[in-house]
Amino acid sequence: MKSAVETLNPTRVRLTVEVPFEELKPSLDAAYKKINQQVTVKGFRQGKIPARVIDQRFGRGAVLEEAVNDALPKFYTEAVNEGELNVLGQPEVDITELKDGELLAFTAEVDIRPAVEIPDYSGIEVEVDAVEVSDEDIDKSVEQLRERFATTSPVERAAQDGDVLTLNLEAKVDGEVLEDGVAQGVTYTVGSGELLDGIDEAVTGVEAGGSATFTSELKGGSAEGKEAEVTVEVTEIKSRELPALDDDFAQLASEFDTLEELRADSRKRLEQMKKYDQATQAQERVLDELLKLVEVPMPEKLLEDEIQTRKHNLVNHQLGQMGLDLAKYLEIQGKSEEEFDAETKEQAEKGIKTQFLLDELVNKEKLNVSQEELTEHLMRRAQSSGMSPDQFAQAVVEGGQVPMLVGEVARGKALAVVVEAATVKDSNGEVIDLDDEDETAETVEATEAAETEGDEKPEA
Repeated sequence: MKSAVETLNPTRVRLTVEVPFEELKPSLDAAYKKINQQVTVKGFRQGKIPARVIDQRFGRGAVLEEAVNDALPKFYTEAVNEGELNVLGQPEVDITELKDGELLAFTAEVDIRPAVEIPDYSGIEVEVDAVEVSDEDIDKSVEQLRERFATTSPVERAAQDGDVLTLNLEAKVDGEVLEDGVAQGVTYTVGSGELLDGIDEAVTGVEAGGSATFTSELKGGSAEGKEAEVTVEVTEIKSRELPALDDDFAQLASEFDTLEELRADSRKRLEQMKKYDQATQAQERVLDELLKLVEVPMPEKLLEDEIQTRKHNLVNHQLGQMGLDLAKYLEIQGKSEEEFDAETKEQAEKGIKTQFLLDELVNKEKLNVSQEELTEHLMRRAQSSGMSPDQFAQAVVEGGQVPMLVGEVARGKALAVVVEAATVKDSNGEVIDLDDEDETAETVEATEAAETEGDEKPEA
């Protein structure tokens, strides 16, 4: 086999490959064997039909087609390896010559990973938000905890802001009750802003057993977006009472004996979370500065595929789970389709450039990923996906995505090298030391886990 490489542009090449016919013999033998198993010819046992009979009955062309389809991936791979190419995606193959008994020739155009020069990043300097926790921040944190331990009790009075109501709802459009416009026993907190626009004003002042009618635009269902006449009946009213902010509350809601200790712990947790946010902000801003220092050629086909993948994931997964389509999403975002497409393209380009640049940095710095680092990354990804580590690991292995995870960890280490070399200052002008970033991340994750467990506690 002979092959040659022609560079079409910095991200695409054309391979020209010539294969002597004798090198097709293994694939021809396999083609005859495959056809033998699939057809029957009177007078011959299945699997024992001579090649000349197959040629006569089914045509030599069918055999050659089967053989070439079998052989092309092998010869293409050999040509790629011979040319020492780092290819991206699937090639566009064109058979230019096929002479029975003489020669197979074909071309293959394919995107390749562009050469990337690592810039001098030692002078990068970025500014991040300072870590500042105010008394108001602590008050808000404690108040959120207090909300989780609120109790409710029935009252015999008109509904007011903050009450928890049980409602029956009926929606009409053009005087007709909608099939999906009736709901019974709906729990609603007055003032929460949920359900429908105008419902808070409608139920305020209504006693149990009373009802009110108001007009609102429906947010979902068969008549989404239409104006409906909604009748709401209040069947029960409960007042919501918050526990007193004292040492008893601290003992109820935490492992601390006093409110002062609880507030001190809240300050510590908020500081850790803001440090983690600060470290994340530093990484993002350092990466933005790094990308400004280098030009990365963009493979067009890879960019098109990435844009389509991002749109598909948004429309079919994220928006689908929320019951939205792209048109409704753009309306909510206040964006035109052209603006959305431009933003998606910009994000896709940044993602591809980032991967190319950090992968090159991984190679230059000879960064390796340990089993421990991979396991820690897997645990974090599992937590964010809502799956157990075992379930996530199984899905990763079955999907052949272990190399993808290894790449994510390696690129993270590469970015950490750049961040470490950069100067990071906060908005007060203080130089930030990000060495304890991993410890901070672990603390934040533990905090989030503890808060999740707290959400599952029954109300007192």
